[in-house]
Amino acid sequence: MVLVKRIFVSAIVGLMAVSCLSGNTSAQTIDRPNILFCFADDWGRYASIYGEIESQPSPCQIVNTPNIDRVARRGAVFRRAYVNAPSCTPCRSALLSGRYFFNTGRGAILQGAQWDSSIPSFPLLLKDAGFHIGETYKVWSPGTPSDAPFGAGKFAFEKAGGAFNNFSENVTKLVSEGVSLDDARQRMYSNVKGNFDAFLAARPAQQPFCYWFGPTNVHRLWVKGSGKALWGIDPDSLKGKLPKFLPDVPEIREDFADYLGEIQAYDAAIGVLLKQLEEAGELDRTLIVISGDHGAPGFPGGKCNLYDFGVGVSLIASWPGQPGGRVVDDFVNLMDLAPTFVEAGGARLPEGMNGRSLVPLLKSDKSGQIDPTRTWVITGRERHVAGARDDNLPYPQRSFRTKDFLYIRNFKPDRWPLGGPHEVTETKAPSADVLSNNTHVAFPDMDASPTKAWLIAHRNDSEWKWHYNYAFGKRPGEELFDLSKDPDQIKNVADDPAYAKTKQELAQRLMITLMQVGDPRVTGDGQTFERPPFTDPNPRAR
Repeated sequence: MVLVKRIFVSAIVGLMAVSCLSGNTSAQTIDRPNILFCFADDWGRYASIYGEIESQPSPCQIVNTPNIDRVARRGAVFRRAYVNAPSCTPCRSALLSGRYFFNTGRGAILQGAQWDSSIPSFPLLLKDAGFHIGETYKVWSPGTPSDAPFGAGKFAFEKAGGAFNNFSENVTKLVSEGVSLDDARQRMYSNVKGNFDAFLAARPAQQPFCYWFGPTNVHRLWVKGSGKALWGIDPDSLKGKLPKFLPDVPEIREDFADYLGEIQAYDAAIGVLLKQLEEAGELDRTLIVISGDHGAPGFPGGKCNLYDFGVGVSLIASWPGQPGGRVVDDFVNLMDLAPTFVEAGGARLPEGMNGRSLVPLLKSDKSGQIDPTRTWVITGRERHVAGARDDNLPYPQRSFRTKDFLYIRNFKPDRWPLGGPHEVTETKAPSADVLSNNTHVAFPDMDASPTKAWLIAHRNDSEWKWHYNYAFGKRPGEELFDLSKDPDQIKNVADDPAYAKTKQELAQRLMITLMQVGDPRVTGDGQTFERPPFTDPNPRAR
């Protein structure tokens, strides 16, 4: 399906005026392009370009991301892109190495992660191939050594400042001090511009570059009410547009509007980078890829879950000189980006990569299903932060996602999927203020948020009990969702006899593939992640 809208939007939020990215898209394809990779913390599949290509009601019809949309119109928007793990460090381990997260050693966990220096990473491979490389803000963390797969800080360009990472907090503070909203925003954007300017200035003449822009503003905490105050997003505009597992009530609509506001800030930062590329004469020589490391934080079913709301992410990419306005339906795992960047940079593909290059899809002039073999994706998780407080044990899951079904295997259904209730009982719980600001007091694999506080406060209300159990309750060993009937994935049909054959087929495909790629959860005695060093306590957690 080709996007109907092809007209570039010329206005941008705030004081910025980014010119239309007309570019010479009919020019000869660049064989060894520059690479601009924009990768936001906790940004799921929410951009206004998705609101244009999907028919069902969605927050994508409320959020406004003109710069992300421009890149999509220059290239392609991927409808079925998934992270390998819905947890920051494991996801990034997979992305940087091109391996399944469980094949990255201690990079497969978040708390207590360590990088195995024997595993090649795409930024360092590109450096060896003659690229000028650099990064700003988050690349691989938490983990030791920090940002190891990108040179452990040796290629950081951050001297212009990092205030953008706390966008709503800093803008709100400046406005409270009498600074105009537009000027406050512009101060945040100046960080982004200054860091990228320094990177471009340090580039040797004629050398291709690879720049990683990794802001953390979409990660919590945000200022409550900032979506409306800073971006004019009316929470009530989300009525009837939230997925069914989110209570459609004022408190949660406001929380989600604040999330969308941070996404719009991210989009504005991308606009800054695009303008700098254009002014430097590099826009038509640059492969641009935009994505995020997993779904929404602090909402049920999001971050740390294998439902689409947790592992489905935006992926927008444009290869210079290739046709734009395309919608790609192939299943993509973000670990596919490492071999994509390596191939685009003319570097040698190392052994051990599980991902498959997206270059054929990026250079195609087609929409829809392009590669007939890309019809499924595997996701999973082990340890996020919860185990560090309980017993240091993970909550192991793997999933197999096709166009029609989502199958999830929960290997330890006796454990709490988001960590223990801790201070929450039937009769008492921490205050809403504590639950909105302290992730670790209860169910610590869901970030602290007003939504989390609201769900726990209503845990005994008959109207909302299902939502509380959906978010925090224990889960069966197998889950199966018929996506044609249940796109929000809330009705588990794993025990329905009518789906017995489908469940068996998907379970077999999952386990066979995991065995083939050497997943330690299913090879040997399957206990690798249940032992040290994966279960070592992390002093930072307490």
